[in-house]
Amino acid sequence: MSWLRRYAAELTVTVAVLAGTLFSVLSDRSEPAHHAVLGWVLTVLCCAALFLRRRHPLAVAGFALVCCALYYPLTEPDGLVLLAFAYALFNAAAAGRIRGAALLVVAAMAGIVVGEISSRTGRHVDNFAFFLMTGWFVALVAGGAVAHYRAEAERTKEAEARARATGERLRIARELHDVLGHHLALINVQAGAALHRRDPGQAEEALGAIKDASRTALQELRATLGALRQAGRPSLARVAELAESVGASGLTVRTEIDGAVRELPPDVEHAAFRVVQEALTNVAKHAAAKTVVVRLGYGADELSVQVDDDGRGGDAPPGNGIRGMAERTRALGGELTASPLESGGFRVRARLPVR
Repeated sequence: MSWLRRYAAELTVTVAVLAGTLFSVLSDRSEPAHHAVLGWVLTVLCCAALFLRRRHPLAVAGFALVCCALYYPLTEPDGLVLLAFAYALFNAAAAGRIRGAALLVVAAMAGIVVGEISSRTGRHVDNFAFFLMTGWFVALVAGGAVAHYRAEAERTKEAEARARATGERLRIARELHDVLGHHLALINVQAGAALHRRDPGQAEEALGAIKDASRTALQELRATLGALRQAGRPSLARVAELAESVGASGLTVRTEIDGAVRELPPDVEHAAFRVVQEALTNVAKHAAAKTVVVRLGYGADELSVQVDDDGRGGDAPPGNGIRGMAERTRALGGELTASPLESGGFRVRARLPVR
């Protein structure tokens, strides 16, 4: 049944051509058939070629034209082989072989003109039939071209939809990583500190920081999963909150601002906030640092974000953090660098264009 569905169009055209040709032979008994065997061989070959149209659309249309060029001058009575050529012509154009299909139309009409001029038995195709056939062939090519471009538009639309969906999944993945990674890293650091501190007061302080970080994580997770809306995106105004939350783990975080603070596009604010957040998360998890400096530079046409720490330095640990920061930055046409400092410590620097 699947084979029948796949080749339903070819089977329909084949049945129509064979039935129409048989009807023409049986209904025209005024004169004996001329080269009947050759006519049936050409008819069967032409119809059989249609089943290869998906792999070789233009070649099948050209073969059908050759069959017609032999069939009509050499055999009588006339059958419906032309219908097979018409179908193959439309299919070639629908498959994107529009120029080739148009050339086949030109070749077919030129062949008719040459045949009529060289005929010794008078005209077989009058002017009306000639122009009608020309218009029919042109309409078939045009219809196939429309079908082709419509299918291309649908494929392009589907590809764009898939690309948007993939981009959205990556964006959500980055959001979840940034939101959960930062706060869970702080919780992990504070939990470790609480376990190793013998002073109940210090342990209580660490547990309070864990409570605050977990509450903030839940709030941001709800906001992220609930909407991921533009209006709900974090901004640089919350960098002070980040500094305070990281400072609860024992780090000293300083924030420095160069240039006049101004309102920036939401996408830029969001990306900058996430870069700072992820950089601070990495410092808390890996750097063994005491001091972190966050510098925000408001330039005329760009925002620079720089996070320096005085930790152990060295190469950045493998993971999704720096890759996510780089993806966010590149998505806005900026660039990000992350490398150890010669004097010790580590630096993350992002440049974000402001349009």
